[in-house]
Amino acid sequence: MLPKTMLGNTEINVTKLGFGALVIGPMQKGMSPEEGAKVIRRAFEQGITFVDTAHVYGTYEHIRKAKEGWRHKTVIATKTPASDYETAEEHIIHALHALDLKKLDIMLLHAARANENVFHERAGAYQCLKDYKKKGLIEAIGISTHNVGIVNVASGLEDIDIIHPLINMTGLGILGGTVSDMAVAINKASRRGKGIYGMKALAGGNLLDEMDKAFKFVRGLPGMDAVVVGMVSEAEVDMNCRIFKGETISENERKLVAKGKRLKIVKSLCTGCGNCIDACPNQALSLIEGKSSVDRNKCILCGYCTPYCPEFAIRVI
Repeated sequence: MLPKTMLGNTEINVTKLGFGALVIGPMQKGMSPEEGAKVIRRAFEQGITFVDTAHVYGTYEHIRKAKEGWRHKTVIATKTPASDYETAEEHIIHALHALDLKKLDIMLLHAARANENVFHERAGAYQCLKDYKKKGLIEAIGISTHNVGIVNVASGLEDIDIIHPLINMTGLGILGGTVSDMAVAINKASRRGKGIYGMKALAGGNLLDEMDKAFKFVRGLPGMDAVVVGMVSEAEVDMNCRIFKGETISENERKLVAKGKRLKIVKSLCTGCGNCIDACPNQALSLIEGKSSVDRNKCILCGYCTPYCPEFAIRVI
């Protein structure tokens, strides 16, 4: 069986391997709800009880379809990019309806590229999450971030239950510090009772060739409760579950499953508007000779830039 754990001082029990829903949605693979639901359902059947999504991922229908007829407990974490109270409230209500839930397990502020002032700059949305937790419509609240400073700030806030930080052994994508800085911040937050579940353990696919080492690094960090991993096939689900169970994976199986991703910019479609540059959480995009260009040493393949391109010139493939 997959190992389980509690998220910090909450009473939310999850498998240490979670299903990251970003990759199946329109920002990356673009799977239909039916196709995506099949992969998520396979994850449920293999013992995964934890799914991470977000308002902007466009995967609520995929998850709802996967849950249909499933009688076992699942934990769903979602996120809102809202800054004001009213928009956050709309996102909460939409999530409840779209996921067919009476109560959200986890709702986070989606703050990938924000700085330490995020709780002031988005005070309205933060207050909304707190209010809906008091109403009993959210079990736990928190923040999703790539920034070391935000982890440190959030660890000192009594209302924050969960922190979802970016962490991997190379430090790719971490803002405001090093791998060591993030590891220290995670441990500090955990000691203060915050539930911690990591993202981008494989650096958006950049560490597929060192998968075992990358997973071992993140899972072994003091204070790390769980890790969510994006998966786009049943074979990928099966392999990751076996890795987290401590089973041996053959090289042939790895080669069949591990397909490297890359960010593709169709130059003939790019108009050089710069929208993608502002959307990139890791400053990996720039304009060169009037066309968007990617620095592959900085790109974490998150796909956040793709919805901002009016010409559909940017794709994660």
